[in-house]
Amino acid sequence: MDEAAVRDRLRTVEDPELGDDIVSLGLLNDVSVDGEHVDIDLALGAPYSPTESNIAGEIRELLIEDGLEPDLSASIPDRDDFSGEDQVLPNVKNVIAVSSGKGGVGKSTVAVNLAAGLSQLGAQVGLFDADVYGPNVPRMVDADEPPMATEDETLVPPEKYGVKLMSMAFLTGEDDPVIWRGPMVHKVITQLTEDVEWGHLDYLVIDLPPGTGDTQLTMLQTMPVTGAVIVTTPQDVALDDARKGLEMFAKHDTVVLGIAENMSTFACPDCGGEHDIFGSGGGREFADTHEMPFLGSIPLDPAVREGGDGGKPTVLEDGTDTGDAFRTITENVANNTGIVHRRGVSQGRRSEAASPDR
Repeated sequence: MDEAAVRDRLRTVEDPELGDDIVSLGLLNDVSVDGEHVDIDLALGAPYSPTESNIAGEIRELLIEDGLEPDLSASIPDRDDFSGEDQVLPNVKNVIAVSSGKGGVGKSTVAVNLAAGLSQLGAQVGLFDADVYGPNVPRMVDADEPPMATEDETLVPPEKYGVKLMSMAFLTGEDDPVIWRGPMVHKVITQLTEDVEWGHLDYLVIDLPPGTGDTQLTMLQTMPVTGAVIVTTPQDVALDDARKGLEMFAKHDTVVLGIAENMSTFACPDCGGEHDIFGSGGGREFADTHEMPFLGSIPLDPAVREGGDGGKPTVLEDGTDTGDAFRTITENVANNTGIVHRRGVSQGRRSEAASPDR
């Protein structure tokens, strides 16, 4: 079987989210055939996302059935345009910003569980606690080991649950308030990203502070953010503020990967009934109104608070509805990250093919 025959065979592999086969979509970067050995480079950009894992698995099974030995790799060609010594985080494939329009909606809880959930899938993950005025991530993962410094005066982040961690809390006293103006925030955020030995990461999850202030603007202006997750509760007040966050990302041309609704239905362990303490369905309705993906709802569950205070993310707990809810959101974030990359590659290559100069 030659290269043309392999490409023709792969026309039977569909991308379920883009609605066409991977060849027509332009998702094959390269195909090389040497006897029974086939090297295929795919335009897949969200490692360990369920959809992309399934696409790769289907390709592998299909070619093995034909008696071939497939060797698959993945890369996003457009990323080469941003490579080089001056590039911020050149070894990080995806930067995911977790945001909320207001405090108290569980944004840090979602960020911690998202990072731990991605690591649980098998990805290489970092978690940057950029909430400089109220850094809670170290407590939420029970991490008290400070970063180590190298001879080059860079920081080596500690790890917990397979996630590399960096937080302002590592660099200040436990009870010391952070009272800084915008320029200082900008400087510290830059140092805590560029001067950290993150290594090669599939995902860097950033826990932004609530609101739309200096820290958020610094991150969006200086970092290659792949997409954002907006956390809200079903409550109208929270949704009003979530709308402001949505507009902030729109002004900076940042893709919103979806809306996560926290503190939804409370299942009472005593009476067995369900109570909508903060309202019902507001997050999904908000997502539908603004034509955004809805990532899922997280129940109002005491286990989430216990996990945060005790330092063990709820996403790591098997056999619970709340753990399943966090895993669903994690998978949806990874899948939507893949859609962003694959759609970009496909649109670019189809535009090139349609160009009259070619």
